Amino acid sequence: MPTEIADHADRLLPADPRVREIARDLHAEVEALPIVSPHGHVDAAMLADDTPFPDPTALLISPDHYVTRLIHANGVPLEQLRVGGSAEVSPREAWRIFCAHWADFDGTASGYWLRQEFTGVFGIDDSTITEDRADELYDAISERIAAPDFRPRALFDQFGIEVLATTDDPLDDLEAHRRLAEDPTFTGRVLPTFRPDRYLKFGPEFRQVVEALVETVGGGVSGYAGYLRALQARRGYFIDHGAVSADHGAHTPRTLRMDKSEAEALFEKGMTGTATLEEARAFEAHMMYQMAQMSAEDGLVMTVHPGVHRNTHTPTLERFGPDTGHDIPFAVDYSSGLRPVLEDFGTVEGFHLIPFTIDESVYSREIAPLAGFYPSVFVGAPWWFLDAPDAMLRFRAAVTETTGFTRSSGFIDDTRAFCSIPARHDASRRVEASFLARLVAEHRITEARAHQAIVELVDTSPRRAFKL
Repeated sequence: MPTEIADHADRLLPADPRVREIARDLHAEVEALPIVSPHGHVDAAMLADDTPFPDPTALLISPDHYVTRLIHANGVPLEQLRVGGSAEVSPREAWRIFCAHWADFDGTASGYWLRQEFTGVFGIDDSTITEDRADELYDAISERIAAPDFRPRALFDQFGIEVLATTDDPLDDLEAHRRLAEDPTFTGRVLPTFRPDRYLKFGPEFRQVVEALVETVGGGVSGYAGYLRALQARRGYFIDHGAVSADHGAHTPRTLRMDKSEAEALFEKGMTGTATLEEARAFEAHMMYQMAQMSAEDGLVMTVHPGVHRNTHTPTLERFGPDTGHDIPFAVDYSSGLRPVLEDFGTVEGFHLIPFTIDESVYSREIAPLAGFYPSVFVGAPWWFLDAPDAMLRFRAAVTETTGFTRSSGFIDDTRAFCSIPARHDASRRVEASFLARLVAEHRITEARAHQAIVELVDTSPRRAFKL
């Protein structure tokens, strides 16, 4: 059932009638284009197995830290939302709590995505999301997700997804990706992404994971040399299984050249657990340089997601695990951090580097100027806390005057919430239409050029930046 807000044809489009009319035409140009999602966190096994979704809470609430963190901020313990596998309350009771806190999401990006999911995916009037109708809504969604046309593969087709990238551990056997690639009944592309963070950062598990990594390659090479060889080999394994990018959740954008002996000494300290925090940060920066060098050689696109203090609330981490809503951004310095990499590889043909940020101040100050000179650098789309309509508009205004429309990564949904993918991509397309409509109305570009540019931003850019 259509609703005044969630299903309105002009949602997110400009309020000015003249500009809105231009934006409508621009959005229509790209509304039906296939979804290209080159970075996200959906589990490939869900599609390979075509696993039914379990219940409304497991689908829409418990795994979504955007949702749980705000309800938690309004006084609800995370265990009551079944975060981290907690079973202290039933899925139905957690759903009732969510409905009781629905108003908390008014004006937020999370609220926007959820409204679009309820109306566009489930066909449910979002005005029914009230505490007294929670059970009715829970039953309606439960019935919907039990239907054959709501299995993951059916939704993949209904959503119009052409390319979906996952995020995978270097030691993943990628069996689910192999099955999808070999299945003639599955026509989409599901690509693995090499994510080596825990193999590059010193910590309690560093020795264990590195030894497992080196063991997979064999050949009798050990130590730092064997470690580098194993990373290269696993990157090759990912490429053989369709990967186009390597993703790095680095603490900062810092990169650092080290001579071999210095790197070997720090590696041994990491393996024995004797490195200082400063030494750990230096080794990570050096390994980011090494990852860039490998990308320049093997062609994997290098994406970098720095600037987040991870798991800042220790009691929550200990009880519920990581990715449960207590990661907090901080300011970053891209220009000096990336200089060693860009000095050596910034003009190397085939090297692609996509920096992302949650620090809005660096868009116009650093990232856009870097992408406006180096052919290797593409501006990463708004990410995480900036994946929101107003923030996306600010981003486009901040970078376009320096980079134009050709130096973008395209939209990145970065989501674990599979059913939010169409809503997120449509929101991005509406924001791009709004921005371009303003330029047309201000006589800064022609309407014909705006129609070309929106296709460039929505479809051409991700294919170019991620070598699709």
